[in-house]
Amino acid sequence: MTRITTGIFILSFLLSAQSRAQEVKAVQLYSQDELIQMINKNEHLDRVVMDRCQLVQDIEARAETLKVPAYQFLWGDMLAWGVCIDAEPARGIEFMKDAANQGLPAALEQLGRYYAQGKLVQMDKSRAVVYLREASSLGNLKAQVQLAELFLGGHGSPYDYVDAYHWLYNAVTNDEKTHKKIAQCLAGLEKLMHPKAVRQAKRPLDS
Repeated sequence: MTRITTGIFILSFLLSAQSRAQEVKAVQLYSQDELIQMINKNEHLDRVVMDRCQLVQDIEARAETLKVPAYQFLWGDMLAWGVCIDAEPARGIEFMKDAANQGLPAALEQLGRYYAQGKLVQMDKSRAVVYLREASSLGNLKAQVQLAELFLGGHGSPYDYVDAYHWLYNAVTNDEKTHKKIAQCLAGLEKLMHPKAVRQAKRPLDS
């Protein structure tokens, strides 16, 4: 092998090694706020896969040992659907419940939706109302819409109609589809409520 050929070989090897080093560069762990933003956009599982599953152990530690709500939810979702790890739906639901018990709106909304649809768990509309009402009170718009839809379907208590109307009436969204759905829910709830209750429900959020 000539010196030139040897030099080219070494250079090629070094460039290849540098390329591999860049590929396996450590991924930074998500901050709590960053993770919550991903969860709210339903991008959290895609991000874990995009990061080549490098953070599995860190996510598990923050969920199981540190008991950080957002990480409990992420770990629960990963377990439920087998993302980067073997699927364990029962354990996944338990971690979601842990996050919900700490007041994470996304966890409350997802559990409510799962019970309403019978996804992973047995369908239980009454339990769905409980989770969705709590998420709604924390400002989760998806939960507010689903809660109103359950009320319109004959589930839940009429005593909660005022709150459901109040939350949706004051909701703000730039999504046309969601805006239309809110209008439909409000129109439906008005048919079930006394006019005085409707006027009460139209009060501003801070009053």
